[in-house]
Amino acid sequence: MKDNTVPLTLVSILADGEFHSGEQLGERLGMSRAAINKHIQTLRDWGIDVFTVTGKGYSLAAPVQLLDEKIIMSQLDQGRLAVIPVIDSTNQYLLDRMPTLQPGDACVAEYQQAGRGRRGRQWFSPFGSNLYLSMYWCLEQGPVAAMGLSLVIGIVTAEVLRALGANDVRVKWPNDLYLNDRKLAGILVELTGKTGDSAHIVIGTGINLAMRMPDTDVVNQGWINLEEAGVAIDRNKLAATLVNKTRESLQLFEREGLASFIDRWSALDNFIDRPVKLLIGDREILGIARGIDQQGGLILEQDGVRKSWVGGEISLRPQN
Repeated sequence: MKDNTVPLTLVSILADGEFHSGEQLGERLGMSRAAINKHIQTLRDWGIDVFTVTGKGYSLAAPVQLLDEKIIMSQLDQGRLAVIPVIDSTNQYLLDRMPTLQPGDACVAEYQQAGRGRRGRQWFSPFGSNLYLSMYWCLEQGPVAAMGLSLVIGIVTAEVLRALGANDVRVKWPNDLYLNDRKLAGILVELTGKTGDSAHIVIGTGINLAMRMPDTDVVNQGWINLEEAGVAIDRNKLAATLVNKTRESLQLFEREGLASFIDRWSALDNFIDRPVKLLIGDREILGIARGIDQQGGLILEQDGVRKSWVGGEISLRPQN
C-alpha cells in the first residue's frame, strides 16, 4: 500500500486554511519544493481543493477539521474504533477482518478510494469533507432477523444529526437521509450468513458535511450537505455520538426487533402522506406513501388500497 505519510502531514499543516509557502513546507518536511508540489497533487486526487498562489504558496479552500482518534475514543462509552485516514472502503475494511471483530467494532475514514453504495454503485468520498463510518454487528437469530436494519440505522443517524443542530434531517425509505428534499446521507448494510446461522453484518454510513463539487458521473441525483444548510457539526463529536447511539440501538433492535422503531420512523419520514413513485426494475408504481409496516416494508396506497412492498430493486422518488 502506498505510504501516505507525507500527504497526510501536508493536510494537517494546511488544515488551518492559511497560506503556506512551498519553501516553508519543504523545510518542514525535508524535501524540495518540486517534491512538495507532487504530494500536493495527491491531495487534489483525494478531492481536496488546494489553491496555489504565486508568492504566497498553498492554501485549502477552507479550514478542515480532521478526525482525531484520541478525541473520538475519549467520547466513546465502550468498544473499539479505528481511525484510518485513507482507506479503500470502511465496509470492506471490516468485512476483511470479520473473524477478529466484536459486535460494535467500528472504523471511520477521511477518504475512501473505493467507497461503495447500494447495488454496486460507487460512493463519492472526498477527503475531509464528509463522514464515512462503518460498524460490525452479529445477530444470533440469523439473517431473517436483520430485516429492517437499514431503517434503524437511518433513524439513529437522523436523530443524532438533529440533536447536534441539523433540525430538519429526515429519513427516506429504505436507506437514505434527506434534508430539504435532497439526499444528505446513505446507508449500506452488507450481510453474510446462511439461514440457521448467525448473521454477520457490516453497516456503512456516509454523511455529506461539507462536500462542494462532487463528480457528476458518480453523484447523479439531488444532494445537499450540512454546510450548505448552515449547520456546522464537530466531526469528532458526530463520529463518537453516532457510534455510541448505533451500538445502543442495535442492542435494542436485537432484543425487540423493529417494533420499537416504527413510531420513531413515522416522526422522521420525509415522504409520509406524499405522492411518490416506486421503481422495481422497469416497473413504476405511483401511489401515496403511508409509512412502513412491522417488517419495515413500504406501505403504498393506490386508489384507497394499501399494499406493502419490500426487497427487490426498489428506489423511491417524489412524483414529478
